[in-house]
Amino acid sequence: MTYCVGMMVDKGLILMSDTRTNSGVDNISVFRKMFCWQVPGDRIITVMTAGNLATTQAVVSMLEERKKAPDDRSNSLLDAPTMFQVATEIGKLVRDTISERQELNGQSGKGKFTASIIVAGQIAGMEPRLFMVYPEGNFIEASFDTPFFQIGETKYGRPIILRGYDRTMSFEDAVKLLMVSFDSTLKANLSVGLPLDLMVIERDGFAAAHERRIGHDDPYFQLISSSWGDALKSAFHSLPDYSLSNT
Repeated sequence: MTYCVGMMVDKGLILMSDTRTNSGVDNISVFRKMFCWQVPGDRIITVMTAGNLATTQAVVSMLEERKKAPDDRSNSLLDAPTMFQVATEIGKLVRDTISERQELNGQSGKGKFTASIIVAGQIAGMEPRLFMVYPEGNFIEASFDTPFFQIGETKYGRPIILRGYDRTMSFEDAVKLLMVSFDSTLKANLSVGLPLDLMVIERDGFAAAHERRIGHDDPYFQLISSSWGDALKSAFHSLPDYSLSNT
């Protein structure tokens, strides 16, 4: 399983993903799910992936190959005129890759060859944008009415973000909010695991303003985890007591 979150705030974009993949309790591995392409002063494009690992790796590999081919850059993310075109091209790759694998394996309809992708970034002269691409290749765009997207194991961390999000919040508070969301998910579901990848994209920066891998021994994440647990217990005990004598 996977857990990835992309979030918009006034200052830019914050992205976080886990790295755990598993095919059963005895086959757990670490694979990166966040990938970034950038041209200083012109653009930064980051994707996070969830779903069948072979499918998502194929999509990312094709994006990488297009970047490396100097004679044919027509479909490269580095030459797309808008982030909308970037999301469109990634959507086509997802749809075509899933279709090809289903055909090769004699599989029809929905099945194991699935992939969902969060696409985030900014191109010079335009606003930062955030999209979620579905396995069918279509996608939706975030707005300040829907300011974040999640893919993978979403249910445990979503209530945290809904209660804590504020579009004017600082990057530091946004990162803290995502860490609490991920800690809640890690505690509830063993198929999501450390290390985590974090990226902060500042508006008009066209580069990662902050990038970090958060491992098992990360002191700040450990502090967030223990402090959040203590805060929940304290909040619970501060609530009014229920009386069994109430009628």
